[in-house]
Amino acid sequence: MVREHIHGAKFNKLRVKPIEFEKQIAWLKADGFNFVTMQELQANWGQHPKKTVAITFDDGYLDNVENAYPILEKYQAKATIYVVVDRHDRDWSTYKKAHHNSGELAREPKLNDEQVMFLAKSGLVEIGSHTMTHANLAKLDDSHCLAELTESKQQLEQLIQQPVTSFAYPFGIYSARDVELAKQAGYENAVTTIEGINGEQPDFMQLQRIKISGKDSLFAVKLRLKLGKREG
Repeated sequence: MVREHIHGAKFNKLRVKPIEFEKQIAWLKADGFNFVTMQELQANWGQHPKKTVAITFDDGYLDNVENAYPILEKYQAKATIYVVVDRHDRDWSTYKKAHHNSGELAREPKLNDEQVMFLAKSGLVEIGSHTMTHANLAKLDDSHCLAELTESKQQLEQLIQQPVTSFAYPFGIYSARDVELAKQAGYENAVTTIEGINGEQPDFMQLQRIKISGKDSLFAVKLRLKLGKREG
């Protein structure tokens, strides 16, 4: 998320303040980074400049259009947003850890369909899928898992009138079965929560990412982009 921290909130580490996000994007731009969507990253692999970055957001929060998009537009920086189709009034924090029952994520405003369409048509944002319900795929049988993957893809494609080929595994929890089902559903690339920089011949269905925390300074962000992981 790109928004101000909330006093006493459990998930402030997920919230990057807008002023910090702009510092990060401005530095990437000034340092010569090439911004691409995940679809562009995969489709043109091997042809990108060495300094190429794909920015991703998970879930589909309202701040993506209110706070992140104006900064992306200002610097002409592309990004991919992985949208949960049935995202309203859900607190998926409890799906992974039952003690995360604050209701905080359920109260966090989400993008409406018109905003998703606006972002998709902007030329800067790719819409990817994050399943129908932010399901923990490991807890689903094959048929229900495939339904989460295919139905979300189909509904998003119907909404934005564009192909949806990029996917993010909810919670970063997945197995070899889920990789195969994602391929079967028609996805061409998928991201995990495994931290790191992808090598020259990555598995496009198990791409690593570098997580930027709401607690990270610009120096920490630069260090993580260099090392591909958090230090300390």
